Amino acid sequence: MNMEVDLDGLLRENSTFDYMEDYEYPEDLDSRSSTSVVIPALYSVVLVIGLFGNGLLLAILALKRRSWTPSDTFILHLSITDVLLLLTLPLWAAEAAHLHGWCFGAFLCKLSGAVFNINFYCGIFLLLCVTLDHYLSIVHGIQLYSQKKLRLVHISCLLVWLISLILSIPDWIFMKATKDEAQPKAQCVPDYSPSATDRRLVSHVPHHLLGFLLPAATLIICCSCILLRLQRSPKVLQTQRAFIMIILPLMAVFFVFWVPYNITLIVDTTRSGSKEHNGKQPESTNDPLQTALMVTKALGCIHACLRPLLYFGLCGNFRKRVLAVLRCEKAGKEDSLWELGVGEEVRPEHSHDEAEELKQMTTVDHQVQSTPC
Repeated sequence: MNMEVDLDGLLRENSTFDYMEDYEYPEDLDSRSSTSVVIPALYSVVLVIGLFGNGLLLAILALKRRSWTPSDTFILHLSITDVLLLLTLPLWAAEAAHLHGWCFGAFLCKLSGAVFNINFYCGIFLLLCVTLDHYLSIVHGIQLYSQKKLRLVHISCLLVWLISLILSIPDWIFMKATKDEAQPKAQCVPDYSPSATDRRLVSHVPHHLLGFLLPAATLIICCSCILLRLQRSPKVLQTQRAFIMIILPLMAVFFVFWVPYNITLIVDTTRSGSKEHNGKQPESTNDPLQTALMVTKALGCIHACLRPLLYFGLCGNFRKRVLAVLRCEKAGKEDSLWELGVGEEVRPEHSHDEAEELKQMTTVDHQVQSTPC
């Protein structure tokens, strides 16, 4: 009996199996599980605090309809943008918690992405309007907004919304619910392929230049000029404590929560452009930079619930009104709930000095006349 075994075909077999392709690393599983728990919990807390605070703020504004001020208008529009962003947080929380990721369709994906950026644009542009009013009033003695110029205040707010909507057009174009090989869950992210480099620049450059760098530089220059003028003029400082005590803290908190996202987005733009220019594939969603974008984006969303808390801590009249409403008491009339100083006319420094000199001269003349010969 011939017992020969032909192993030639088996030995010539040169196929390999990639065990690493379908292997899930424990680190990836831990990061996904932590994200699916931390992000929904964080957004839920922000949603509850934000809706309660902004709802109370809007209710107080509604009770104050008769004595409307420029500050009330700016606060109203800031609160509306925060509420719009808060209403999208359940969608982002469900995306992080759901097994299959984003499951709300393309329209809600585009809408959520646009609202996120609109909140940032309106926030920085409205702060710019308030700061410009103080800059012109303190440094140049020009009153931009006033109780008699409420139409100009409304026009400024409408322009802010219009510019914000225009800058959010790329979100309506590029935001899509997509999947990739490295991430089985569908994610609502910008999709720039094909010709990703050009589309990414079209989307990001207006955001970087017009939405962040230019307004931020203008705010820094205006604040520097205001602080220098206040340092030189102690008399003006006494009438402009609102800028130091309220507007600067609001601006500082805004930058603390939004600058990390914008810096990370700038890094993502430059790095993605260089890699695509060198012929390399873009990073997957597990890339550390993409994780940084997710974390800093969540940080920006947290800011939507902070503004009412800041008003409560910084604005004494608003705090009194809130406590009166919570106690179901009748609140007295307050001239300014927010104490922002928007639209308040500042008397020029030299006119004040002239008035003091005139007063002293009048006193001396009176003493001379009353002295007996």
